[in-house]
Amino acid sequence: MTAPSLVLLGNGSDHPGVAQVSHGIRDGLLEIRPELDVHVAFVDPRSEATTEPLRPPTATQVVNKLVKRGVEEVVFLPLLLSSAFHGPADLDALVAQLRTAHPSLRCAVSRPVGPEAQLLAVVDRRLREALRASRVSELDGLVFAAAGSEDVRSNSLVSRRARQWATHHKLPCVTAFASGSGPSTAEAVRTLRAQGRRHIAVGSWFLAPDPTYARQSGRALEMGAIAVAEPMGPEPEVIETALARYLVAAMELVDLDLPEIDDDEEPTPVRHLAAV
Repeated sequence: MTAPSLVLLGNGSDHPGVAQVSHGIRDGLLEIRPELDVHVAFVDPRSEATTEPLRPPTATQVVNKLVKRGVEEVVFLPLLLSSAFHGPADLDALVAQLRTAHPSLRCAVSRPVGPEAQLLAVVDRRLREALRASRVSELDGLVFAAAGSEDVRSNSLVSRRARQWATHHKLPCVTAFASGSGPSTAEAVRTLRAQGRRHIAVGSWFLAPDPTYARQSGRALEMGAIAVAEPMGPEPEVIETALARYLVAAMELVDLDLPEIDDDEEPTPVRHLAAV
């Protein structure tokens, strides 16, 4: 059986770093599973509604090409660390639109890359790099900065990761969100400074250096943070998580054509499912 094609869905952005991270994840996946058919597409509220997307190719453009090639099964994997784009309904609408345009196409949507706990190792690695670059050896406060979402459950899961991170480092930590509920990164730094803390570093729960990350990191430095970690990028933990998400979603497309069992007959053994 041919494995389903994989379409990595990144947030549409004019910043070249966003596309670089998406393609870096694709390259990493192909290094460990070269037989996979992996593509990169970008989603933005405007990009699927107009003829001039911010960052081509869109998911529609990629799927149209795949269908012309004879592809019948596609897995979409959101390259995000929380809920997908501006909510699950947006992604559901996109998939429904594609199914209407291509009735024979079978689609599955995986969970986003985050918020997997193993990605905290990448946050730590990036923060150590930032501390070395700033020649900082002492900390008395941390900020866990994330993009945030309008989805309360998504923010709650990210906050849980922040608590795990803070407990590991045994330092006061404030969780910050660029959007949704909670303080911004600048407000989080200001809160810690009001408590008398002067050596504050920011860990970044961002995948790519998009404009939201740039604004949050810049304001954090203005407010007195001594170091801000870079986004995760296509690190091994990110790529491994993306592959795991794909494998689980791909299994949803497997047809289980089980034989009918006569009560008087011994059941026919059913083969175990193998990973794609």
